[in-house]
Amino acid sequence: MKWKISDEDTYLFHQGTHYQSYKLMGAKKMTIDGQTGYRFTVWAPNAKAVSVTGDFNDWVHGSHPLEKLTDMGLWAGFFPDVEDGVTYKFSLEHPDGRRLLKADPYAQYAEVRPNTASVTWADPEYAWSDEDWYKQKKSTSSYSSPVNIYEVHLGTWRKKPGEVEDDALYSYRELAETLIPYVKELGYTHIELLPITEHPFDLSWGYQITGYFAPTSRFGSPEDFKYFVDQCHRHKIGVLLDWVPGHFCRDEHGLRQFDGEACYEYQDINKADKPSWGTLTFDFGRPEVQSFLISNAVYWLREFHLDGIRVDAVASMMYLNFDRPEDKPKLYNTYGGEENLEATAFLRKLNQTVFAYEPDVLMMAEDSSDVPLVTAPVHDGGLGFNYKWNMGWMNDMLKYMEYDPLHRKHHHNHLTFSFMYTYSENFILPLSHDEVVHGKKSLLNKMPGDQWQQFANFRLLLAYQMAHPGKKLLFMGGELAMYSEWKDKEDLDWHLLDYPLHRGAHEYIRVLNHMYKNSPALYELDHDPAGFQWIDADNQDQSITSFIRRGKKPGDEYIIICNFTPVVHYDFKIGVPEPGVYKEVFNTDYEHFGGSNQINDGDHFTFDEKWHGFDQHMKIMVPPLAVSIFQIKSTHNDEEESQ
Repeated sequence: MKWKISDEDTYLFHQGTHYQSYKLMGAKKMTIDGQTGYRFTVWAPNAKAVSVTGDFNDWVHGSHPLEKLTDMGLWAGFFPDVEDGVTYKFSLEHPDGRRLLKADPYAQYAEVRPNTASVTWADPEYAWSDEDWYKQKKSTSSYSSPVNIYEVHLGTWRKKPGEVEDDALYSYRELAETLIPYVKELGYTHIELLPITEHPFDLSWGYQITGYFAPTSRFGSPEDFKYFVDQCHRHKIGVLLDWVPGHFCRDEHGLRQFDGEACYEYQDINKADKPSWGTLTFDFGRPEVQSFLISNAVYWLREFHLDGIRVDAVASMMYLNFDRPEDKPKLYNTYGGEENLEATAFLRKLNQTVFAYEPDVLMMAEDSSDVPLVTAPVHDGGLGFNYKWNMGWMNDMLKYMEYDPLHRKHHHNHLTFSFMYTYSENFILPLSHDEVVHGKKSLLNKMPGDQWQQFANFRLLLAYQMAHPGKKLLFMGGELAMYSEWKDKEDLDWHLLDYPLHRGAHEYIRVLNHMYKNSPALYELDHDPAGFQWIDADNQDQSITSFIRRGKKPGDEYIIICNFTPVVHYDFKIGVPEPGVYKEVFNTDYEHFGGSNQINDGDHFTFDEKWHGFDQHMKIMVPPLAVSIFQIKSTHNDEEESQ
């Protein structure tokens, strides 16, 4: 066992089944024959020679050579003169004489950009304190629990006032003291981080990666990030990571032509190239790439205790010609189709492996395709995710909300179509960063009408999202009702909280989130048709929809009325399932939210007259551009028993 590398390790790595290859590869501190130093292991199948160069040898090529362990390109060497915290890269010599200087693909730490070297990291044992969080996860199911996600870009959530740009970022530890209490106060259950894997260019938002195993050093060390996650768990907040296995950036120090030839990417440049994104596609059929990517998912979930992964751009992985420019040749698989068969097989293998290691995590597909069974188990022919972003709902709802309310009746299908497929997958309803950047306008600024109507529409949209079956996600800044779209160089418009309408919107989000979290009818049966029933889906002339959301317990139900016009309706008849007394428990038009305070006070008794297919109805006032939620207070049977 040379340098503590076994034949089993090398075999599994080259088979694509070494699912903890991060324990084998990269720079690992260890003691061998009484000497402590670092073992370096790298995969470079096309290299003629490989050495490690860095601060410890004045960046001299060849002074710390690695030995080739396998014919398939695994190289390793142990050096007792390498200490903690020194920068290094691999120096790779190609047979044609070219020399490449590359960052370690498995590095756990990297220099702060714009520097590009890897850093030796001893990976000290972190003393986790989230046992209670893990017990809670094991005792509950996410399917029947509230999941309300606050999507965050750490670099622009908040910056330090008065600091120069390079010093303006809060660290992971500082974010633990600022972001976590904020998220908890607002009532979110999870934080989802835009990619924090190491990346050279801030404006890629982390989606073009060079260091898949390194939490970006912009905000601190790997241990600092573990502290952040640990503190989230202590405050009962889950942490999710946006993960990008579909493609990687072309930067010279990264994975592109790692050893002088296509290595991590497809050898066919037409298949490797993503010209519209300026990136390269992973070769999903190559076993060593599978070991790399699947190990990476396992690494974040196990070593950093993350609660889930949102897999970015799944459709771009599954289709060979996704977003392919017209002037580029079309690609086809061996059967003549446009599906990327290796990518589909990889996704299934990924999900099977992840759930074998961590059965209680969320594996979420950001998938814009109409491929069926994305959230079905692999053994049932599915891709094996347990959640999928509902991009169709998001696109339809935002398009619908941008129409003038007077014209919404002509587009009523945008409002109701999602219910045709709501139970075909386990969905998350996203209002994400992609919808509030690059000229798409902020959520508030998408809304039509004068200022009052814009804010009313904003509240209406978010309440409709909360009432619709499916888990929830909102991008940061949405809770401030920002007029400007996300400025990916600056922090959020916190000054808006000095203005009454924005302060009211912020309070509205807080109350709405806590109501959701405390209302089993809004989440327990998200993925079960028994949790939803239409009252009236077809009132397009008035642009009003009404439905019932139910929890698991008998009688745990909400009557929900959504008015998508600014017209107030009095003595409006709503069919209800049970005779008795109903009470309004929530109204988005409350005055302290910034609304007109058209609310339903007091008790509402039912009338024994058929309406909307029910044997009885109640009469209510329907507020303008608003959602009203009613709950039964007592049934006629309750009243008879009390007498």
